[in-house]
Amino acid sequence: MPSKKKKNISETIKKSKKESKATKLKEQINSQKNDLEDQKDKYLRLKAEFDNYRRRKEKELIDFLKYDGELVIKQFLSVLDDLDRLAKASEKNGSNNNEKIKEGIDLILNKINKRFEELEVVSFTKPGDIVNPELHDALMMRTEDGKDENEILEVFEKGYRYKDRVIRHAKVVVNQTPS
Repeated sequence: MPSKKKKNISETIKKSKKESKATKLKEQINSQKNDLEDQKDKYLRLKAEFDNYRRRKEKELIDFLKYDGELVIKQFLSVLDDLDRLAKASEKNGSNNNEKIKEGIDLILNKINKRFEELEVVSFTKPGDIVNPELHDALMMRTEDGKDENEILEVFEKGYRYKDRVIRHAKVVVNQTPS
């Protein structure tokens, strides 16, 4: 009988070792599952935050582009007010104040040119320049003695450049020598 007891004890020890290994493995599996769930949760939260950030930035960009010219418009409202005042003053005083009206127009033009300068808008083309198809639209051709071929004789509308981009081509009359 004693040998049977020894077998039972050794079997019990083996079973308890197996059970302890199994329980340890189960605990590790559960721990890994919990870690995986935590990582999954963090990932989903981060993804949601990023999606919200992306949508917010898209909306900001759309609003920025939608209202891009607001600052420029605000700057030119004072010029428009000046023109209204000038029109009212010319109606009141009739033709007696031609000098004052001319002075008012000059002040308004200076204000507009100052705003353009702040916005990096530059006018180009004057009589005597040589025509450049990238900058000028030749509306008419005329022949004048003493002028070079393709020389600009008259400017109907000035051209304007915004930074490095032409925003309006100059409309000009060009000299054409007879062939």
